[in-house]
Amino acid sequence: MAKNNNLAALKIIPLGGLHEIGKNTCVFEYEDEMVLLDAGLGFPGDGMHGVNIVLPDMTYVRENRHKIKGMIVTHGHEDHIGGIAFHLKQFEIPVIYGPRLAMAMLEGKLEEAGVRDRTELRSVKPRDMVRIGKHFLVEYIRNTHSMADSFTVAIHTPLGVVVHTGDFKFDHTPVDGERFDIQRLAEHGEKGVLCLLSDSTNSEVPGFTPSERSVYPNLDRVFAQTTGRMFITTFASSIHRINIVLQLAQKYNRVVSVVGRSMLNLIAHARNLGYVQCPDELLQPLHTLRNLPDEKVLILTTGSQGEPMAAMTRIANREHPHLRIREGDTVVFSANPIPGNTIAVVNVIDKLIMQGANVVYGRDKGIHVSGHGCQEDQKLMLALTKPKFFVPVHGEHRMLVKHSQTAQSMGVPKENIVIIDNGDIIELTKESIRVAGRVQAGLELVDTSSSGMVSAKVLEERQKMAEEGLVTIAAAVGWQGKLLARPELHMRGVVTSMEKSILQNWVKQKVEDILNNRWGEFAQTIDNKPEVDWVGLQTLIEKDLARSLRRELQCQATVTLLLQVPEEAPTTTVKVAATTTVNDGRRRRTRTAAQQVAS
Repeated sequence: MAKNNNLAALKIIPLGGLHEIGKNTCVFEYEDEMVLLDAGLGFPGDGMHGVNIVLPDMTYVRENRHKIKGMIVTHGHEDHIGGIAFHLKQFEIPVIYGPRLAMAMLEGKLEEAGVRDRTELRSVKPRDMVRIGKHFLVEYIRNTHSMADSFTVAIHTPLGVVVHTGDFKFDHTPVDGERFDIQRLAEHGEKGVLCLLSDSTNSEVPGFTPSERSVYPNLDRVFAQTTGRMFITTFASSIHRINIVLQLAQKYNRVVSVVGRSMLNLIAHARNLGYVQCPDELLQPLHTLRNLPDEKVLILTTGSQGEPMAAMTRIANREHPHLRIREGDTVVFSANPIPGNTIAVVNVIDKLIMQGANVVYGRDKGIHVSGHGCQEDQKLMLALTKPKFFVPVHGEHRMLVKHSQTAQSMGVPKENIVIIDNGDIIELTKESIRVAGRVQAGLELVDTSSSGMVSAKVLEERQKMAEEGLVTIAAAVGWQGKLLARPELHMRGVVTSMEKSILQNWVKQKVEDILNNRWGEFAQTIDNKPEVDWVGLQTLIEKDLARSLRRELQCQATVTLLLQVPEEAPTTTVKVAATTTVNDGRRRRTRTAAQQVAS
């Protein structure tokens, strides 16, 4: 390990959030102590069939679990806390520090996952300082973001202060009145910040990100123009946006019903903590809205990203048990599609319009603003902290490169900046920064099965079945090595010009040929009883059929053989075929003889 003035180097190892949007996870390591910063999740992309959640590969953390002293949570978005419950099933975290809202959300997740006893949750307030292990003192600095109760952190280490911005923008008129603690950032900048790790999401966008409050007049205009029922969909975690919607609902005398489990849970937590304030009578169960005139109804839902199981998507698909779109309804998408979700969102909008809804969406409507700072926000962060070294994080590669260029324009030398990928090891000393190697990094995929994790092999098989289809063959074989019935053939998603009956006869002949020529390799007599290696026989038949079928069908369909075999060895005399293999130097020749076996 590199040394500087007899001090060890600080290792910073991102495991998620680099060259991508989502699953933000970072490791800080000094000597024998490790601190985790956030542990988020991502969502599956095309080809990840049956996958619900994408997590970073945590092999390095699992292998070094004895070093873990605690975790820092910056805020409660799923791409920052969504992976914690899954990780706690594999290793314990002594203590997790984070904002009150994030901790309230996390507690429910851990209870549901049955891992609440594997960590201690501690809430923090602005400017709180918490000691984690011997080497880390973490200071929470209030910032502004699209989610309430969000923080930047200043991590005091033996080498100096490292500032991690978390997700941020500089909102000077925040909806909740909780302003960015610019003063504290500037104080750290004056004393000296060794390294800044900063959110790069909007590094390609000039200017400042508008205040959340700028959405209010544009949504107000939509409310004023709407005479029928209103549906509004936004991110469940956008507490500031939800507050604006509730204020406008009061102004226009609409009763609000919240639809979608995640939004219901988050609003409940936010109301308990005072982040959402409204009269109790404003929020009503869905069934009570049936007795109200349309102009008094507002339905607040999840599904702004076209998620398959979210409320708005189910409404668009006519699959929701209680809600149907009617002519004259207005649906407002108060969110922009995140990368990868555009097609899903557009499909939902199309279906809503086809059912007679007036859909309000698009950047030009001014009904959504980002929670991430643009170039001027990023310059202000650099100007306040004055870092010696700089690492752009939270973004795709082009965003990281653009952010590094912005940092250079603010006076950070190019040699003091590193652009990294998930798994890269940053070694930081008082005088240098470098990439000193890699740890294992990648994806861990989660579905709804009991084991949870989807291996690369399983995902490959799912992709193959989706692209080429599935062929299933059921065959019953007796102790004599003969078919007991004609094999059954089932095809799903396979395109072929061959008639099924012809294909079934062809399969029957192929199986019979294999049994006639190879049976003796798997059948033998032990203690006057026949013994058959059914597993080996099944593998042989399946592989041979797969090769032959793919050649006949001109496709790469997945072929599965279901081999039905006798349960017990027979108690009467049977004939078991025996084979003798002769190698004449040119090819293998197999002779088959009948052998009388008495049981």
